[in-house]
Amino acid sequence: MTTTDMNAAGLKRDERLERLKLFGLSSPAILLVLVILVIPVGWLFYVSFIGADGSFSLENYERMIKRKSYGRIFLTTFEVSLLTTGLCILIGYPLAYFMSQLPNRIANLCLITVLLPFWTSLLVRTYAWLVLLQKNGLVNKWAISLGLWDEPIKIVHNLNGTLIGMVHIMLPFLVLPTYGAMKAIDRDYLKAAANMGASPARAFWTVFFPLSTPGLFAGALMVFVLCLGFFVTPAVLGGGKVIMVSMKIVSNIELFVNWGAASALGVVLLILTVAVLWLASRFLKLEQMTGGGH
Repeated sequence: MTTTDMNAAGLKRDERLERLKLFGLSSPAILLVLVILVIPVGWLFYVSFIGADGSFSLENYERMIKRKSYGRIFLTTFEVSLLTTGLCILIGYPLAYFMSQLPNRIANLCLITVLLPFWTSLLVRTYAWLVLLQKNGLVNKWAISLGLWDEPIKIVHNLNGTLIGMVHIMLPFLVLPTYGAMKAIDRDYLKAAANMGASPARAFWTVFFPLSTPGLFAGALMVFVLCLGFFVTPAVLGGGKVIMVSMKIVSNIELFVNWGAASALGVVLLILTVAVLWLASRFLKLEQMTGGGH
C-alpha cells in the first residue's frame, strides 16, 4: 500500500470518527426531539384513524368531507389568519421603517415598547381588550364623547373584536424580523440611488423596499402560521361566532370526548400548515427569509 493510499484511508477513518462524535454529541437533542415532537405527532396520526368502536377507520376524515360545517371552519381559520397578517403588514411595516430611521438609542427604546406585550400574559391581554371593546367599555364611551357615533356599537364578540385582539398580539412577530432586515440594509445603497438622480420615494421603492422584503415575508409567514392554531383570543373575543379549527378541536375533546375527530382535525391543520410553509419556500429561499440573502 502506497503512502497516498494510507493517507486516504486515515482521512476516511478520521471522518468516520468525527461523524460518530458529532452523532454522540447531538444524540441528547435528537432524543429530546423524538420524545416531545415525533412521538406525539405519530400518536396524533394514529388516533385520527381510530373509529368510535376502537377499530381502524376513516370515519373521522369522512365526517370532515361530508359535513359542510368543517369546510366553513377551515375557511374561517384561513380568512382570519389572512386578515390578521394583512393588518399586521399595514401597521407593522411603517412602524418598523420609522424605528429603523431613528438613532440607535431611541430605536432601542421603541424596540422595548414593541417587546412589552410579551411581558404580559396572553390571557390578560385578551380580557383587557374584552373590557375595552364591550358596549359599556372605554372605546365606546370615548367615541360617543368625541362624537364619532351616537350610541354604543358592537365591537366585540364578532370578527372585528377578534381581529383587533389578534393583530395586537401578533404585531411584534412581524415588526421584529422586518426591523432586523431594515437595520441590515447598507445606507450607501440609498446614497448611490440619490447620486443617480432618484428621488427619496423612488429610492425607497426601488432599493430599500426590495431589500427589506425578506424580513417582511418572514414576519408575515410567522404571523400567518401562528394564527392558524390560535385559540384563546378568538374564543374570548369572538364570542362563539368566530369558530376556528383550534376551537373545534377543543370542543370535540371537552364536549364530545372524541379524540379521533379532534386528532383528525389536528392532522389536517398540520398538513395545511406544512403546505403553506412549502409554498412559501418555493417562492423565497430560507436563507433570504432569515436575512442571509443580504
